[in-house]
Amino acid sequence: MPTMNRQEVDTALAGMADWSLENDQIVRRYKAASFHRAIGFVVQTGILADKAGHHPDIDIRYDTVTIALATHSEGGITEKDFALARQIDAAFTE
Repeated sequence: MPTMNRQEVDTALAGMADWSLENDQIVRRYKAASFHRAIGFVVQTGILADKAGHHPDIDIRYDTVTIALATHSEGGITEKDFALARQIDAAFTE
């Protein structure tokens, strides 16, 4: 899967609420209702990522979960990252 150039990333990010470009990854911070819910969300994210053959960077700080996506095997951001980001967004709103 080819990496996206900066213009393609910016265009894709325009349609993704709360996601931004940071350090060559797309990043979003989610605020959960509690630590317990944050951990549950991380588990859901892990299941989605595993099914997609993807490995996001995940940081948990009490009730805040930060997800950073880039396709490490391709050395940059690909459509695979945006597809997983959409799935993660949907999981968080459930």
